[in-house]
Amino acid sequence: MAHIQEITADSKGYGDRLEYGHKPIDNSDQSSGEELATLDKGFTDVISQVSPEEERRILKKVDFRLVPVLSLLYLVAFIDRSNIGNAKIAGLSTDLKLSGLQYNTAVTMFFVSYGFFEVPSNIVLKIMRPSRWIAILMFCWGVVMTLMSIVKSREGLYAARFCLGIAESGFFPAATYLLTIWYRRYEVQKRMAVFYTAASLSGAFSGLLAYGIENMAGIDGLGGWRWIFMLEGLVPVALSLIIWKLLPDSPETASFLTKHEKEFIINRLALETGSGHGRVTNADKINMKLIFAAFKEWRIYGAWVMFWGNTIGTYGFTATVPSVIEELGYSAADAQLLTIPICTYFLGRFPNDCSNTDVFAMIMVLIFAFWSEHVQQRSPFIMAGFSIAAIGFIGQLVIPHPGLPGLTYGFLFPVAAGLYCPFIQIVCWIGNNLAPSSKRAVGMALLISVGNFGGLAGSNIFLASEKPKYPAGFGTGLGISIAAILMAIVLRISCQRENERRRVMIEQEGEDAIRARYGEQQLLEMGDKSPFFIYTL
Repeated sequence: MAHIQEITADSKGYGDRLEYGHKPIDNSDQSSGEELATLDKGFTDVISQVSPEEERRILKKVDFRLVPVLSLLYLVAFIDRSNIGNAKIAGLSTDLKLSGLQYNTAVTMFFVSYGFFEVPSNIVLKIMRPSRWIAILMFCWGVVMTLMSIVKSREGLYAARFCLGIAESGFFPAATYLLTIWYRRYEVQKRMAVFYTAASLSGAFSGLLAYGIENMAGIDGLGGWRWIFMLEGLVPVALSLIIWKLLPDSPETASFLTKHEKEFIINRLALETGSGHGRVTNADKINMKLIFAAFKEWRIYGAWVMFWGNTIGTYGFTATVPSVIEELGYSAADAQLLTIPICTYFLGRFPNDCSNTDVFAMIMVLIFAFWSEHVQQRSPFIMAGFSIAAIGFIGQLVIPHPGLPGLTYGFLFPVAAGLYCPFIQIVCWIGNNLAPSSKRAVGMALLISVGNFGGLAGSNIFLASEKPKYPAGFGTGLGISIAAILMAIVLRISCQRENERRRVMIEQEGEDAIRARYGEQQLLEMGDKSPFFIYTL
Protein backbone atom coordinates (compact mmCIF):
# COMPACT_ATOMS: atom_id res chain seq x y z
CA MET A 1 0.00 0.00 0.00
CA ALA A 2 2.97 2.27 -0.56
CA HIS A 3 1.13 4.36 -3.12
CA ILE A 4 -1.71 5.35 -0.81
CA GLN A 5 -1.76 9.02 0.11
CA GLU A 6 -3.53 10.50 3.11
CA ILE A 7 -5.43 13.74 2.46
CA THR A 8 -7.71 16.00 4.40
CA ALA A 9 -11.29 15.34 3.41
CA ASP A 10 -13.79 18.02 2.44
CA SER A 11 -15.49 17.76 5.83
CA LYS A 12 -15.39 19.14 9.33
CA GLY A 13 -15.24 17.10 12.51
CA TYR A 14 -18.50 17.00 14.44
CA GLY A 15 -17.95 14.44 17.16
CA ASP A 16 -16.68 10.95 17.55
CA ARG A 17 -19.78 9.19 16.29
CA LEU A 18 -22.51 9.97 13.77
CA GLU A 19 -25.93 8.51 14.51
CA TYR A 20 -28.99 7.74 12.40
CA GLY A 21 -32.14 6.25 13.81
CA HIS A 22 -30.66 6.45 17.35
CA LYS A 23 -28.21 3.61 16.57
CA PRO A 24 -24.45 4.21 16.38
CA ILE A 25 -22.84 3.27 13.09
CA ASP A 26 -20.75 0.10 13.26
CA ASN A 27 -17.76 1.14 11.19
CA SER A 28 -15.15 -1.21 12.58
CA ASP A 29 -12.96 -3.51 10.56
CA GLN A 30 -14.51 -6.81 11.56
CA SER A 31 -11.65 -8.83 10.08
CA SER A 32 -8.98 -7.18 12.25
CA GLY A 33 -10.89 -5.59 15.13
CA GLU A 34 -9.51 -2.15 14.24
CA GLU A 35 -11.63 0.95 13.94
CA LEU A 36 -11.84 2.28 10.38
CA ALA A 37 -10.78 5.89 9.87
CA THR A 38 -13.73 7.14 7.86
CA LEU A 39 -15.67 10.35 7.45
CA ASP A 40 -18.73 8.63 8.88
CA LYS A 41 -16.82 8.18 12.12
CA GLY A 42 -15.95 11.87 12.33
CA PHE A 43 -12.34 11.57 11.10
CA THR A 44 -11.14 14.40 8.87
CA ASP A 45 -7.68 13.14 7.91
CA VAL A 46 -8.66 10.10 5.86
CA ILE A 47 -7.66 7.99 2.88
CA SER A 48 -9.76 9.09 -0.08
CA GLN A 49 -7.24 9.21 -2.91
CA VAL A 50 -4.63 6.76 -4.12
CA SER A 51 -2.46 6.51 -7.20
CA PRO A 52 -4.32 5.50 -10.41
CA GLU A 53 -2.54 2.14 -10.43
CA GLU A 54 -3.53 1.40 -6.84
CA GLU A 55 -7.11 2.49 -7.48
CA ARG A 56 -7.41 0.10 -10.42
CA ARG A 57 -5.95 -2.73 -8.34
CA ILE A 58 -8.43 -2.21 -5.51
CA LEU A 59 -11.42 -1.93 -7.83
CA LYS A 60 -10.37 -5.11 -9.64
CA LYS A 61 -10.41 -6.95 -6.32
CA VAL A 62 -13.97 -5.77 -5.78
CA ASP A 63 -14.96 -6.51 -9.37
CA PHE A 64 -13.78 -10.10 -9.32
CA ARG A 65 -15.52 -10.81 -6.02
CA LEU A 66 -18.83 -9.01 -6.56
CA VAL A 67 -19.80 -8.71 -10.23
CA PRO A 68 -19.45 -12.36 -11.38
CA VAL A 69 -21.47 -13.60 -8.42
CA LEU A 70 -24.33 -11.15 -9.00
CA SER A 71 -24.25 -11.86 -12.75
CA LEU A 72 -24.62 -15.58 -12.18
CA LEU A 73 -27.48 -15.09 -9.76
CA TYR A 74 -29.35 -12.73 -12.10
CA LEU A 75 -28.90 -15.13 -14.99
CA VAL A 76 -30.50 -17.88 -12.91
CA ALA A 77 -33.30 -15.58 -11.71
CA PHE A 78 -34.21 -14.37 -15.18
CA ILE A 79 -34.17 -17.89 -16.60
CA ASP A 80 -36.59 -19.02 -13.93
CA ARG A 81 -39.03 -16.16 -14.45
CA SER A 82 -39.02 -16.35 -18.25
CA ASN A 83 -38.75 -20.08 -18.95
CA ILE A 84 -42.55 -20.30 -19.08
CA GLY A 85 -42.23 -19.14 -22.70
CA ASN A 86 -40.06 -22.17 -23.48
CA ALA A 87 -42.33 -24.44 -21.44
CA LYS A 88 -45.33 -23.24 -23.44
CA ILE A 89 -44.05 -24.65 -26.72
CA ALA A 90 -42.74 -27.76 -24.92
CA GLY A 91 -46.28 -28.91 -24.08
CA LEU A 92 -47.37 -26.75 -21.13
CA SER A 93 -50.41 -25.27 -22.88
CA THR A 94 -51.51 -28.64 -24.22
CA ASP A 95 -51.13 -30.60 -20.98
CA LEU A 96 -52.86 -27.96 -18.83
CA LYS A 97 -55.43 -27.21 -21.54
CA LEU A 98 -54.69 -23.48 -21.61
CA SER A 99 -56.79 -21.49 -24.06
CA GLY A 100 -57.52 -17.87 -24.83
CA LEU A 101 -55.85 -15.56 -22.33
CA GLN A 102 -55.11 -18.27 -19.78
CA TYR A 103 -51.41 -18.46 -20.68
CA ASN A 104 -51.19 -14.67 -20.48
CA THR A 105 -52.82 -14.81 -17.06
CA ALA A 106 -50.21 -17.30 -15.86
CA VAL A 107 -47.44 -14.94 -17.00
CA THR A 108 -49.24 -12.00 -15.36
CA MET A 109 -49.55 -13.63 -11.93
CA PHE A 110 -45.80 -13.35 -11.45
CA PHE A 111 -45.87 -9.57 -11.73
CA VAL A 112 -48.83 -9.11 -9.39
CA SER A 113 -46.85 -10.36 -6.41
CA TYR A 114 -43.43 -9.31 -7.74
CA GLY A 115 -44.30 -5.62 -7.65
CA PHE A 116 -45.74 -5.55 -4.14
CA PHE A 117 -42.84 -7.11 -2.23
CA GLU A 118 -39.78 -5.29 -3.58
CA VAL A 119 -39.90 -2.28 -1.24
CA PRO A 120 -40.41 -4.38 1.93
CA SER A 121 -37.59 -6.64 0.75
CA ASN A 122 -35.09 -3.78 0.46
CA ILE A 123 -36.08 -2.52 3.89
CA VAL A 124 -35.21 -5.96 5.25
CA LEU A 125 -31.98 -5.78 3.23
CA LYS A 126 -30.93 -2.66 5.14
CA ILE A 127 -31.64 -4.39 8.46
CA MET A 128 -29.92 -7.76 7.90
CA ARG A 129 -26.86 -8.88 5.95
CA PRO A 130 -27.51 -8.74 2.18
CA SER A 131 -25.73 -12.05 1.55
CA ARG A 132 -28.04 -13.88 3.95
CA TRP A 133 -31.18 -12.23 2.62
CA ILE A 134 -30.31 -12.94 -1.01
CA ALA A 135 -29.55 -16.58 -0.15
CA ILE A 136 -32.97 -16.91 1.51
CA LEU A 137 -34.67 -15.42 -1.55
CA MET A 138 -32.82 -17.81 -3.87
CA PHE A 139 -33.75 -20.87 -1.85
CA CYS A 140 -37.41 -19.85 -1.83
CA TRP A 141 -37.72 -19.17 -5.56
CA GLY A 142 -35.81 -22.37 -6.38
CA VAL A 143 -38.22 -24.44 -4.31
CA VAL A 144 -41.23 -22.77 -5.96
CA MET A 145 -39.76 -23.28 -9.43
CA THR A 146 -39.07 -26.95 -8.76
CA LEU A 147 -42.58 -27.57 -7.40
CA MET A 148 -44.06 -25.87 -10.46
CA SER A 149 -43.19 -29.08 -12.33
CA ILE A 150 -45.95 -30.98 -10.51
CA VAL A 151 -48.87 -28.62 -11.16
CA LYS A 152 -51.90 -30.39 -12.61
CA SER A 153 -54.18 -27.49 -13.54
CA ARG A 154 -54.11 -23.90 -14.69
CA GLU A 155 -55.13 -22.79 -11.17
CA GLY A 156 -52.05 -24.55 -9.80
CA LEU A 157 -49.91 -22.80 -12.41
CA TYR A 158 -51.40 -19.42 -11.44
CA ALA A 159 -50.64 -20.05 -7.75
CA ALA A 160 -47.09 -21.18 -8.48
CA ARG A 161 -46.35 -18.13 -10.63
CA PHE A 162 -47.76 -15.86 -7.90
CA CYS A 163 -45.48 -17.46 -5.30
CA LEU A 164 -42.50 -17.23 -7.66
CA GLY A 165 -43.09 -13.49 -7.89
CA ILE A 166 -42.98 -13.15 -4.10
CA ALA A 167 -39.77 -15.14 -3.82
CA GLU A 168 -37.93 -13.38 -6.66
CA SER A 169 -39.17 -9.87 -5.92
CA GLY A 170 -36.32 -8.83 -3.66
CA PHE A 171 -33.34 -9.99 -5.65
CA PHE A 172 -32.94 -7.42 -8.43
CA PRO A 173 -33.44 -4.30 -6.26
CA ALA A 174 -31.10 -5.82 -3.66
CA ALA A 175 -28.41 -6.57 -6.23
CA THR A 176 -28.55 -3.16 -7.91
CA TYR A 177 -28.51 -1.37 -4.57
CA LEU A 178 -25.54 -3.48 -3.45
CA LEU A 179 -23.53 -2.28 -6.44
CA THR A 180 -24.17 1.38 -5.57
CA ILE A 181 -22.48 1.07 -2.17
CA TRP A 182 -19.23 -0.13 -3.75
CA TYR A 183 -18.74 2.14 -6.77
CA ARG A 184 -18.92 5.84 -7.61
CA ARG A 185 -21.71 7.16 -9.83
CA TYR A 186 -19.70 6.96 -13.08
CA GLU A 187 -18.23 3.56 -12.24
CA VAL A 188 -21.34 1.64 -11.26
CA GLN A 189 -23.07 1.44 -14.64
CA LYS A 190 -20.29 -0.53 -16.33
CA ARG A 191 -20.49 -3.11 -13.57
CA MET A 192 -24.28 -3.07 -13.57
CA ALA A 193 -24.27 -3.57 -17.34
CA VAL A 194 -22.13 -6.69 -17.03
CA PHE A 195 -24.49 -7.89 -14.32
CA TYR A 196 -27.58 -7.01 -16.38
CA THR A 197 -26.38 -8.67 -19.59
CA ALA A 198 -27.01 -11.88 -17.71
CA ALA A 199 -30.68 -11.11 -18.41
CA SER A 200 -29.89 -10.78 -22.12
CA LEU A 201 -28.11 -14.11 -22.00
CA SER A 202 -30.97 -15.73 -20.11
CA GLY A 203 -32.97 -16.09 -23.29
CA ALA A 204 -29.99 -17.79 -24.86
CA PHE A 205 -29.34 -20.18 -21.99
CA SER A 206 -33.04 -20.76 -21.43
CA GLY A 207 -33.48 -21.70 -25.06
CA LEU A 208 -30.43 -23.96 -25.03
CA LEU A 209 -31.47 -25.66 -21.79
CA ALA A 210 -35.05 -26.00 -22.98
CA TYR A 211 -33.88 -27.57 -26.24
CA GLY A 212 -31.87 -30.17 -24.34
CA ILE A 213 -34.29 -30.77 -21.48
CA GLU A 214 -37.30 -31.04 -23.80
CA ASN A 215 -35.73 -34.23 -25.15
CA MET A 216 -36.28 -35.76 -21.70
CA ALA A 217 -40.02 -35.78 -22.36
CA GLY A 218 -41.48 -39.13 -21.41
CA ILE A 219 -38.86 -40.04 -18.81
CA ASP A 220 -40.72 -41.16 -15.69
CA GLY A 221 -43.91 -40.21 -17.54
CA LEU A 222 -43.19 -36.47 -17.29
CA GLY A 223 -43.64 -33.99 -20.11
CA GLY A 224 -40.70 -31.93 -21.35
CA TRP A 225 -42.03 -28.75 -19.77
CA ARG A 226 -42.12 -30.41 -16.35
CA TRP A 227 -38.45 -31.32 -16.65
CA ILE A 228 -37.67 -27.72 -17.63
CA PHE A 229 -39.26 -26.38 -14.45
CA MET A 230 -37.79 -29.07 -12.21
CA LEU A 231 -34.17 -28.97 -13.34
CA GLU A 232 -33.98 -25.20 -13.73
CA GLY A 233 -35.49 -24.83 -10.26
CA LEU A 234 -32.91 -27.01 -8.55
CA VAL A 235 -30.08 -24.69 -9.63
CA PRO A 236 -30.98 -21.72 -7.34
CA VAL A 237 -31.65 -24.14 -4.47
CA ALA A 238 -28.11 -25.47 -4.77
CA LEU A 239 -26.59 -21.99 -5.16
CA SER A 240 -28.41 -20.65 -2.11
CA LEU A 241 -26.49 -23.06 0.10
CA ILE A 242 -23.12 -21.49 -0.75
CA ILE A 243 -23.85 -17.97 -1.97
CA TRP A 244 -24.06 -16.44 1.50
CA LYS A 245 -20.35 -17.25 1.94
CA LEU A 246 -19.29 -15.81 -1.43
CA LEU A 247 -21.26 -12.57 -1.67
CA PRO A 248 -19.70 -9.58 0.16
CA ASP A 249 -22.12 -7.41 2.14
CA SER A 250 -20.37 -4.03 2.28
CA PRO A 251 -16.90 -2.46 2.17
CA GLU A 252 -16.91 -2.25 5.99
CA THR A 253 -17.20 -6.03 6.42
CA ALA A 254 -15.34 -7.29 3.32
CA SER A 255 -12.80 -9.85 4.51
CA PHE A 256 -10.97 -9.85 1.16
CA LEU A 257 -9.97 -6.18 1.57
CA THR A 258 -7.31 -4.72 3.85
CA LYS A 259 -8.14 -2.01 6.36
CA HIS A 260 -6.67 0.70 4.14
CA GLU A 261 -8.58 -0.58 1.08
CA LYS A 262 -11.83 -0.47 3.00
CA GLU A 263 -11.17 3.08 4.14
CA PHE A 264 -10.35 4.17 0.61
CA ILE A 265 -13.59 2.76 -0.85
CA ILE A 266 -15.78 4.14 1.94
CA ASN A 267 -14.30 7.63 1.94
CA ARG A 268 -14.15 8.14 -1.83
CA LEU A 269 -17.88 7.38 -1.99
CA ALA A 270 -18.62 9.72 0.90
CA LEU A 271 -17.00 12.62 -0.94
CA GLU A 272 -18.82 12.11 -4.22
CA THR A 273 -21.59 14.70 -4.42
CA GLY A 274 -20.91 15.92 -7.95
CA SER A 275 -20.16 19.49 -6.86
CA GLY A 276 -16.76 19.01 -5.24
CA HIS A 277 -18.25 20.16 -1.92
CA GLY A 278 -19.95 18.41 0.98
CA ARG A 279 -20.44 14.69 1.28
CA VAL A 280 -22.95 11.86 1.48
CA THR A 281 -23.09 8.67 3.51
CA ASN A 282 -23.71 4.98 2.91
CA ALA A 283 -23.54 4.19 6.63
CA ASP A 284 -26.96 5.54 7.60
CA LYS A 285 -29.47 3.34 9.38
CA ILE A 286 -32.93 2.81 7.90
CA ASN A 287 -35.69 4.87 9.53
CA MET A 288 -39.17 6.12 8.67
CA LYS A 289 -37.95 9.58 7.73
CA LEU A 290 -35.76 8.20 4.96
CA ILE A 291 -38.45 5.76 3.83
CA PHE A 292 -40.94 8.62 3.47
CA ALA A 293 -38.30 10.71 1.69
CA ALA A 294 -38.11 8.06 -1.02
CA PHE A 295 -41.89 7.96 -1.40
CA LYS A 296 -42.00 11.74 -1.74
CA GLU A 297 -39.37 11.85 -4.52
CA TRP A 298 -41.35 12.82 -7.64
CA ARG A 299 -38.53 11.94 -10.03
CA ILE A 300 -39.05 8.28 -9.15
CA TYR A 301 -42.65 8.59 -10.28
CA GLY A 302 -41.53 10.14 -13.55
CA ALA A 303 -39.02 7.34 -14.02
CA TRP A 304 -41.86 4.82 -13.79
CA VAL A 305 -42.93 5.84 -17.30
CA MET A 306 -39.46 5.05 -18.64
CA PHE A 307 -39.37 1.81 -16.68
CA TRP A 308 -42.75 0.82 -18.08
CA GLY A 309 -41.36 1.47 -21.53
CA ASN A 310 -38.90 -1.29 -20.80
CA THR A 311 -41.04 -3.77 -18.86
CA ILE A 312 -44.15 -3.62 -21.00
CA GLY A 313 -42.12 -4.35 -24.09
CA THR A 314 -39.49 -6.65 -22.62
CA TYR A 315 -41.64 -9.06 -20.64
CA GLY A 316 -44.24 -9.36 -23.36
CA PHE A 317 -41.49 -9.83 -25.92
CA THR A 318 -39.55 -12.37 -23.83
CA ALA A 319 -42.59 -14.51 -23.12
CA THR A 320 -43.81 -14.37 -26.72
CA VAL A 321 -40.72 -14.41 -28.96
CA PRO A 322 -40.41 -18.25 -29.09
CA SER A 323 -44.01 -18.38 -30.33
CA VAL A 324 -43.41 -15.49 -32.76
CA ILE A 325 -40.46 -17.34 -34.28
CA GLU A 326 -42.37 -20.62 -34.39
CA GLU A 327 -45.23 -18.91 -36.23
CA LEU A 328 -42.82 -17.75 -38.93
CA GLY A 329 -42.64 -21.36 -40.04
CA TYR A 330 -39.99 -22.79 -37.75
CA SER A 331 -40.57 -26.00 -35.83
CA ALA A 332 -40.84 -25.83 -32.05
CA ALA A 333 -37.31 -27.22 -31.66
CA ASP A 334 -35.91 -24.76 -34.20
CA ALA A 335 -37.71 -21.92 -32.44
CA GLN A 336 -35.99 -22.90 -29.20
CA LEU A 337 -32.62 -22.83 -30.94
CA LEU A 338 -33.30 -19.47 -32.55
CA THR A 339 -33.47 -17.96 -29.07
CA ILE A 340 -29.84 -18.94 -28.35
CA PRO A 341 -26.64 -17.27 -29.55
CA ILE A 342 -25.39 -19.92 -32.00
CA CYS A 343 -25.39 -20.19 -35.77
CA THR A 344 -28.26 -22.34 -36.97
CA TYR A 345 -26.83 -23.46 -40.28
CA PHE A 346 -26.98 -27.04 -39.04
CA LEU A 347 -30.76 -26.83 -38.92
CA GLY A 348 -30.71 -27.04 -42.69
CA ARG A 349 -33.85 -25.05 -43.39
CA PHE A 350 -32.54 -21.56 -42.52
CA PRO A 351 -28.78 -21.47 -43.18
CA ASN A 352 -28.55 -17.66 -43.02
CA ASP A 353 -29.94 -17.28 -39.48
CA CYS A 354 -26.60 -17.29 -37.68
CA SER A 355 -27.17 -14.56 -35.12
CA ASN A 356 -29.48 -13.92 -32.23
CA THR A 357 -31.41 -11.04 -30.72
CA ASP A 358 -30.08 -11.78 -27.23
CA VAL A 359 -26.44 -11.55 -28.29
CA PHE A 360 -27.11 -8.33 -30.20
CA ALA A 361 -28.94 -6.86 -27.19
CA MET A 362 -26.09 -7.84 -24.88
CA ILE A 363 -23.50 -6.12 -27.08
CA MET A 364 -25.61 -2.96 -27.33
CA VAL A 365 -26.14 -2.83 -23.55
CA LEU A 366 -22.39 -2.95 -22.97
CA ILE A 367 -21.66 -0.34 -25.63
CA PHE A 368 -24.27 2.03 -24.21
CA ALA A 369 -23.06 1.51 -20.63
CA PHE A 370 -19.37 2.13 -21.29
CA TRP A 371 -20.13 5.07 -23.58
CA SER A 372 -22.47 6.56 -20.99
CA GLU A 373 -19.81 6.30 -18.28
CA HIS A 374 -17.25 7.92 -20.57
CA VAL A 375 -19.38 10.99 -21.35
CA GLN A 376 -20.99 10.96 -17.86
CA GLN A 377 -24.54 11.17 -19.19
CA ARG A 378 -27.60 8.94 -18.75
CA SER A 379 -30.68 10.48 -20.37
CA PRO A 380 -29.39 10.70 -23.98
CA PHE A 381 -28.80 6.96 -23.98
CA ILE A 382 -32.28 6.30 -22.61
CA MET A 383 -33.75 8.32 -25.47
CA ALA A 384 -31.53 6.59 -28.02
CA GLY A 385 -32.43 3.11 -26.79
CA PHE A 386 -36.16 3.66 -26.96
CA SER A 387 -35.75 5.23 -30.41
CA ILE A 388 -34.08 2.02 -31.62
CA ALA A 389 -36.89 -0.04 -30.08
CA ALA A 390 -39.48 2.18 -31.78
CA ILE A 391 -37.89 1.46 -35.16
CA GLY A 392 -38.14 -2.27 -34.46
CA PHE A 393 -41.78 -2.01 -33.41
CA ILE A 394 -42.65 -0.01 -36.53
CA GLY A 395 -40.99 -2.67 -38.64
CA GLN A 396 -42.99 -5.46 -36.99
CA LEU A 397 -46.21 -3.53 -37.57
CA VAL A 398 -45.67 -2.84 -41.27
CA ILE A 399 -44.09 -6.14 -42.37
CA PRO A 400 -46.68 -8.68 -43.62
CA HIS A 401 -46.67 -11.73 -41.34
CA PRO A 402 -45.68 -14.51 -41.93
CA GLY A 403 -44.89 -13.68 -45.55
CA LEU A 404 -41.36 -12.36 -44.97
CA PRO A 405 -39.95 -14.49 -42.13
CA GLY A 406 -36.34 -13.39 -42.62
CA LEU A 407 -37.19 -9.69 -42.50
CA THR A 408 -39.55 -10.19 -39.55
CA TYR A 409 -36.87 -12.08 -37.65
CA GLY A 410 -34.36 -9.33 -38.47
CA PHE A 411 -36.56 -6.61 -36.99
CA LEU A 412 -36.66 -8.51 -33.70
CA PHE A 413 -33.08 -7.35 -33.20
CA PRO A 414 -33.74 -3.59 -32.77
CA VAL A 415 -36.74 -4.43 -30.57
CA ALA A 416 -34.58 -6.52 -28.22
CA ALA A 417 -31.59 -4.17 -28.21
CA GLY A 418 -33.67 -1.01 -27.93
CA LEU A 419 -35.63 -2.35 -24.95
CA TYR A 420 -32.67 -3.78 -23.05
CA CYS A 421 -30.32 -0.78 -23.46
CA PRO A 422 -32.34 1.90 -21.61
CA PHE A 423 -33.12 -0.27 -18.61
CA ILE A 424 -29.70 -0.15 -17.01
CA GLN A 425 -29.49 3.58 -17.75
CA ILE A 426 -32.80 4.20 -15.95
CA VAL A 427 -31.84 2.24 -12.83
CA CYS A 428 -28.41 3.90 -12.65
CA TRP A 429 -29.81 7.37 -13.29
CA ILE A 430 -32.22 7.11 -10.38
CA GLY A 431 -29.66 5.35 -8.17
CA ASN A 432 -27.08 8.07 -8.88
CA ASN A 433 -29.56 10.76 -7.85
CA LEU A 434 -30.76 9.33 -4.52
CA ALA A 435 -28.96 9.82 -1.20
CA PRO A 436 -28.34 8.78 1.53
CA SER A 437 -28.18 5.02 1.06
CA SER A 438 -31.42 4.17 2.90
CA LYS A 439 -33.39 6.53 0.67
CA ARG A 440 -31.59 4.98 -2.31
CA ALA A 441 -32.42 1.44 -1.20
CA VAL A 442 -36.12 2.24 -0.80
CA GLY A 443 -36.26 4.51 -3.84
CA MET A 444 -34.64 1.99 -6.18
CA ALA A 445 -36.97 -0.72 -4.89
CA LEU A 446 -39.95 1.60 -5.37
CA LEU A 447 -38.85 2.35 -8.94
CA ILE A 448 -38.38 -1.31 -9.78
CA SER A 449 -41.51 -2.39 -7.89
CA VAL A 450 -44.03 -0.15 -9.63
CA GLY A 451 -42.02 -0.25 -12.84
CA ASN A 452 -42.35 -4.01 -12.97
CA PHE A 453 -46.11 -3.71 -12.92
CA GLY A 454 -45.55 -2.97 -16.58
CA GLY A 455 -45.12 -6.71 -16.81
CA LEU A 456 -48.85 -7.00 -16.13
CA ALA A 457 -49.56 -5.11 -19.35
CA GLY A 458 -46.70 -6.73 -21.23
CA SER A 459 -48.04 -10.18 -20.38
CA ASN A 460 -51.39 -9.38 -21.95
CA ILE A 461 -50.66 -7.36 -25.08
CA PHE A 462 -49.46 -10.23 -27.27
CA LEU A 463 -52.78 -11.96 -27.84
CA ALA A 464 -53.01 -15.43 -29.33
CA SER A 465 -56.07 -14.33 -31.31
CA GLU A 466 -53.92 -11.72 -33.13
CA LYS A 467 -51.07 -13.97 -34.22
CA PRO A 468 -48.93 -13.90 -36.24
CA LYS A 469 -48.92 -10.07 -36.61
CA TYR A 470 -49.66 -9.14 -32.96
CA PRO A 471 -50.74 -5.53 -33.68
CA ALA A 472 -51.77 -4.82 -30.05
CA GLY A 473 -48.44 -6.07 -28.70
CA PHE A 474 -46.13 -4.27 -31.09
CA GLY A 475 -48.36 -1.18 -31.20
CA THR A 476 -48.38 -0.84 -27.41
CA GLY A 477 -44.60 -1.27 -27.37
CA LEU A 478 -44.25 1.57 -29.87
CA GLY A 479 -46.52 3.90 -27.90
CA ILE A 480 -44.84 3.36 -24.54
CA SER A 481 -41.38 3.76 -26.11
CA ILE A 482 -42.37 7.23 -27.35
CA ALA A 483 -43.79 8.11 -23.91
CA ALA A 484 -40.51 7.04 -22.28
CA ILE A 485 -38.50 9.29 -24.60
CA LEU A 486 -40.67 12.28 -23.68
CA MET A 487 -40.35 11.58 -19.94
CA ALA A 488 -36.54 11.33 -20.21
CA ILE A 489 -36.57 14.83 -21.71
CA VAL A 490 -38.74 16.17 -18.86
CA LEU A 491 -36.53 14.67 -16.14
CA ARG A 492 -33.33 15.89 -17.77
CA ILE A 493 -34.59 19.47 -17.96
CA SER A 494 -35.68 19.29 -14.30
CA CYS A 495 -32.27 18.05 -13.15
CA GLN A 496 -30.45 20.67 -15.23
CA ARG A 497 -32.46 23.50 -13.68
CA GLU A 498 -31.93 22.24 -10.12
CA ASN A 499 -28.19 21.77 -10.69
CA GLU A 500 -27.89 25.32 -11.97
CA ARG A 501 -29.80 26.67 -8.98
CA ARG A 502 -27.45 24.90 -6.57
CA ARG A 503 -24.32 26.03 -8.42
CA VAL A 504 -25.50 29.63 -8.24
CA MET A 505 -26.22 29.24 -4.50
CA ILE A 506 -22.71 27.93 -3.81
CA GLU A 507 -21.11 30.69 -5.88
CA GLN A 508 -23.14 33.49 -4.30
CA GLU A 509 -23.28 32.35 -0.66
CA GLY A 510 -20.11 30.31 -0.34
CA GLU A 511 -19.56 26.86 1.13
CA ASP A 512 -18.93 28.03 4.68
CA ALA A 513 -22.16 30.04 4.84
CA ILE A 514 -24.20 27.08 3.62
CA ARG A 515 -22.57 24.77 6.17
CA ALA A 516 -23.27 27.26 8.94
CA ARG A 517 -26.92 27.54 7.93
CA TYR A 518 -27.67 23.80 7.89
CA GLY A 519 -25.02 22.06 9.96
CA GLU A 520 -23.04 18.97 8.94
CA GLN A 521 -25.51 16.37 10.18
CA GLN A 522 -28.52 18.05 8.57
CA LEU A 523 -26.69 18.22 5.24
CA LEU A 524 -25.98 14.49 5.50
CA GLU A 525 -29.61 13.71 6.29
CA MET A 526 -30.74 15.89 3.37
CA GLY A 527 -28.80 13.61 1.03
CA ASP A 528 -29.69 14.45 -2.58
CA LYS A 529 -31.58 17.55 -1.36
CA SER A 530 -28.36 19.05 -0.04
CA PRO A 531 -27.20 22.22 -1.85
CA PHE A 532 -23.89 20.43 -2.43
CA PHE A 533 -25.47 17.47 -4.27
CA ILE A 534 -25.44 17.69 -8.08
CA TYR A 535 -27.78 15.46 -10.10
CA THR A 536 -26.51 13.19 -12.85
CA LEU A 537 -27.98 14.03 -16.26
